[in-house]
Amino acid sequence: MEKTRPVWDNPLQFVFACISYAVGLGNVWRFPYLCQMYGGGGFLIPYLIMLILEGMPLLYLELNVGQLLRQGSIGAWKSISPYLGGVGIASMVVSFFLCIYYNVINAWAFWYLFHSFQEPLPWSNCPVNSNLSAYNEECERSSPTQYFWYRETMNISPSILQSGEIQWELAVCLILSWFVVYLCILRGTESTGKVVYVTALIPYLVLLIYLGRGLTLHGAANGLAFMFTPKLEQLANLKTWINAATQIFFSLGLGFGSLIAFASYNEPNNNCERHAIIVSLINSGTSIFASIVTFSIYGFKATFNYENCMSRDILLLTNTFDLEEGSVTTENLGDMKNYLNATFHQEYSSIVPLLKNCSLEKELSTAVQGTGLAFIVYTEAIKNMEVSQLWSVMYFLMLLMLGLGSMLGSTAAIITPLTDSKFISKHLPKEAVSGLLCFTCCIIGLVFTLESGSYWFDIFNDYSVTLSLLLIVFAEIIGVCYVYGLSRFENDIEMMTGHKLSWYWKIMWGFTSPLLIISLFIFYLTDYIMAGTLQYKAWDATLGQLVTKDYPPYALAVIGLLLVAPVCCITVVAIVNIVTRIKRNENCNVIQT
Repeated sequence: MEKTRPVWDNPLQFVFACISYAVGLGNVWRFPYLCQMYGGGGFLIPYLIMLILEGMPLLYLELNVGQLLRQGSIGAWKSISPYLGGVGIASMVVSFFLCIYYNVINAWAFWYLFHSFQEPLPWSNCPVNSNLSAYNEECERSSPTQYFWYRETMNISPSILQSGEIQWELAVCLILSWFVVYLCILRGTESTGKVVYVTALIPYLVLLIYLGRGLTLHGAANGLAFMFTPKLEQLANLKTWINAATQIFFSLGLGFGSLIAFASYNEPNNNCERHAIIVSLINSGTSIFASIVTFSIYGFKATFNYENCMSRDILLLTNTFDLEEGSVTTENLGDMKNYLNATFHQEYSSIVPLLKNCSLEKELSTAVQGTGLAFIVYTEAIKNMEVSQLWSVMYFLMLLMLGLGSMLGSTAAIITPLTDSKFISKHLPKEAVSGLLCFTCCIIGLVFTLESGSYWFDIFNDYSVTLSLLLIVFAEIIGVCYVYGLSRFENDIEMMTGHKLSWYWKIMWGFTSPLLIISLFIFYLTDYIMAGTLQYKAWDATLGQLVTKDYPPYALAVIGLLLVAPVCCITVVAIVNIVTRIKRNENCNVIQT
């Protein structure tokens, strides 16, 4: 007798699962960067347009596929068409790549969380050298936050060629991260459905608290003004629109198979149209909300650095020219520099190399994303806050919840198709499948705890999903609209939900979204080709900064594998099915003759 498929306890659990999965680290560390780079408040115009033209329709499509067919990605796309079976496999492969490296972010968050209880915070000041005679040189050349990230946390090697040893403290944090993930997915929807309430709600609670604190920080208004001042000339920049479309696409987690897996546990008559709109709007609203929090803190950090820079220049001028204390202020600093240069030119020339070109605009314009924003810029701002330990604990707890929510979706994209398989479910219970997945990913993930692990993390983060997901979602939408048939799919949705499909969804699925995906795919493919030799940023301890280096041949081979593997899944399965069908037809003709 066939087992009854488990379902969510209520529709709210499903919505929270989707929100917890979709609202991730990208909302906190990539969207604010894009606002900073592409027009501040003006970036919201292309972002919201792409949400309507691309994000919402594709999310609704995947939820319908999962709910209609009540299977994971492999079974669902096989049911749509045998030729599309490879699309489900490709989704699972990409999700596996993501699981391998993504949980190391949670390991870093655990590491920082454990260190957040120290007084002072360990990234507040440079450590002294082994002779106890001066501060560590590498730290002085960079900054305490950079030193703690690159040296204390990762003990980073000078290049990817030098693998180094496993950092066992980080390895323990990675094992802990996978153990937490395993506990959360142990009993499928029964356990995940309860965990998502926590992983979805805690980040909002922390962001609200941070917003209250951020708005009261000195200089917060400078950051918010920088964010909300629209630079409309950026709307003429093609990259603004490309990045808006890309952010919507990846922020919603399309193409991984996670949304199909979650929707497959819905009741057949669930109104997933309403849920698609709710999840899309909450996801985009969270990005904007997180940007307000980020820019208030960013304004505080920029203002703090700017005022420190001004203070150093004032002190240098006062001491060099024996000026009366208070005679040089931030308001008259520029005039005093001109006066001293004209009156005491020789003496002034000798200190020019020591004077800084202090600029608040420059501080605010320094764009950082990803781990640089999460673990360097934010920690630099936190260390200057009052009761910094409390703010640090809350911040890294939020990162953990965001990362864990994304991991629940990514693991579901793999486990659901596997447990849907009668062969696997017959021989292995779901707990064993979940355990094997977590164990395998954890063992492979130890690569990211090597001294060169950060470079491998960047490879996976930059190349394992972008082109593959665009191809997967393109295959999905072509499969539904032109292989299965849009009118047939429309009838299925009406039979399932009792509601007719709106003209908006049909136009988006049939024409607009596929054209946008093709455009994105061509852009990224051209970008990769035009880039020439692929390069990466390596940490140079002697300079205290990142330097650019070429990837070695074996790293390029890994990049090639990451790009090609999902594509091969789609094409090989399609070819095998075509060949099988041709042979079957030939055999039928032989029998008939």
